[in-house]
Amino acid sequence: MKRVTVRVPATTANLGPGFDAFGCALSLYTDVTFEETECGLEITGCDEAFTGPDNLAYTAYCAVLASLNEEVRGVKIHIDAHIPVCRGLGSSAALLVAGAMGANVLRGNKLSTQGLLNITNAMEGHPDNLAPAFYGGLTASMVDNGLPVTVNFPLHPDWEFLALIPDFDLPTTLARSVLPTELPRADAIYNISHGAMVLKALELGDEKLLRTAMQDRLHQNYRKSLIKDYDKIEALVRTTGAAFCLSGAGPTLLCITLDERLEEKLAKKLDAITEANWQMLPLHVEFQGARVISEE
Repeated sequence: MKRVTVRVPATTANLGPGFDAFGCALSLYTDVTFEETECGLEITGCDEAFTGPDNLAYTAYCAVLASLNEEVRGVKIHIDAHIPVCRGLGSSAALLVAGAMGANVLRGNKLSTQGLLNITNAMEGHPDNLAPAFYGGLTASMVDNGLPVTVNFPLHPDWEFLALIPDFDLPTTLARSVLPTELPRADAIYNISHGAMVLKALELGDEKLLRTAMQDRLHQNYRKSLIKDYDKIEALVRTTGAAFCLSGAGPTLLCITLDERLEEKLAKKLDAITEANWQMLPLHVEFQGARVISEE
């Protein structure tokens, strides 16, 4: 029987004003192994609640086989996930990408990466996490006539990413439920202009410009009410000179800086102002997207 293990990076989406469009791959990973069997489904390495046919890795696996008009035979799936669940770091997208790539590899790599992105985007509904998970690096994506279009953007090599991960989760469905259905034209213009500046600031390594550009009016002001001590943490981070935003839908908060000592500067002060326990996780950009790490 054939077996393949796929490694997918974590991703942070939105980057402030780039709602459902910007994304960046980060140096935290989920590995998923797929082994074809004669019949049946077996999933290990995750909570029992996720071991059924609605597991995202399996649903993406089946979706790719369906697009190839291939029979879904038995499969064993083992998940070794280091991306925290429901924390705004692309855990769901990582499973979709792994499932799609695993099926494609096992059946002869008949689909391109773009083809796999098309399939998984139809399942996820937006490509902001999927695109960097597939391609790596910093991406901006749009959907045109139902299909995702993705472009990679350059990043200055000196950026440091510090994820502040709390001990509580925030389901994306809840985070989306607090968003308004309509926005003033001024807010739309604000986000378009700030989003353009985010991409340029990340390219240039301009920390001052990035601090300003990462502010937005589409989602963060609405979602911060769901995250304990958001305002206190944002105020603290801004005193260091770092840029600050929600990671995806949250509750993870993301600091982007040129200062290698940011974690040290925040350590004691963060504990003093917050009620929840926050893990500080230094990360780097992952310029390589999802990839096969073993194949038999």
